[in-house]
Amino acid sequence: MQERKLHRKNETKQWRVIQQQELKKLRKVSQYLLFNVAAYLVISLIEFYLAKIGHSQTLRADALNNLSGIVSAVLLLTGNFIARDINDDDVMGQPLPDDLQNNGQKLQLIRFHYETIYTMITGLVMMAISINVVYSGFKGLFQEDIKAIPQPITLVGAGIAMLIMLLVWWFNKTSGLKLQNAALVAASKDSFSDALTSLGTMIAIGGALLFRVTWLDGVSSIIVGLFILFAGVKIFRDSSLNLADYFDPQAEAQFKMAIEKIPQVNGVEEINAHYSGNIVTLDVTISVEAHMEVQDSFWLCEKIEAQMRHQFGIVDTDVIVVPA
Repeated sequence: MQERKLHRKNETKQWRVIQQQELKKLRKVSQYLLFNVAAYLVISLIEFYLAKIGHSQTLRADALNNLSGIVSAVLLLTGNFIARDINDDDVMGQPLPDDLQNNGQKLQLIRFHYETIYTMITGLVMMAISINVVYSGFKGLFQEDIKAIPQPITLVGAGIAMLIMLLVWWFNKTSGLKLQNAALVAASKDSFSDALTSLGTMIAIGGALLFRVTWLDGVSSIIVGLFILFAGVKIFRDSSLNLADYFDPQAEAQFKMAIEKIPQVNGVEEINAHYSGNIVTLDVTISVEAHMEVQDSFWLCEKIEAQMRHQFGIVDTDVIVVPA
């Protein structure tokens, strides 16, 4: 009994270490997202000003697109804040369980889900923006009264926006992969789409200035809008699958093979992996010899959990034992 209590204490201590590591990552992500907000704000102000003095509807539309990037970053910041708010006395207005000591891990995993929820909303925002961009492109193609040749200064504005957004994209992508954070990866896709939008704007303005034509505006907007739509759909799809408890079957097969190689495990009857934000948990049912003692089966389960954590980085593995 004393050994069991000591083991439980060590498990709780280990979970707290993992929790603090994840919270530390989330705090870094929050700082990176604040950088995104600042970058989008600077770009939007520059483009709005140059669009006004340069009489460019294209640059103004690009400014609105980049302004929407602020909305996306704020959404991701909101999900990030909820995920790391461990001192709150409720979860989105709902009461906490009475036994926080035994339910602390479950509660934190619930909070981690909110980052995925707001990442999914970001995908929806990108899809809405893409529809607006494509619509504006068709509108520019067929309505002669809104066609105009912009001033050269607007070309500079689009170029500055593209360079800044490429920097933001690289920053988000490298940071997202390093921290293994879906929110930053989503932000990198959003910023790359915005960089392409600015590139399309620059091409349209450059073509209009060089060849004295305006149809490039609409064509470029449509192409870039479709690219943004593709990126938004991918973010929405991946986040939705995570929330719907989908997990890559090939990865689950690897988990199963690793467990079946452990001595005393006769077979894996069922295995289900889950995402909670950016961390993975695992539920597995194994078959063992029918006469195995309870204590032996308990330590076998602990051995499985330790190996899955070491080999695959799985934070928590719940094992059910059934007789073979």
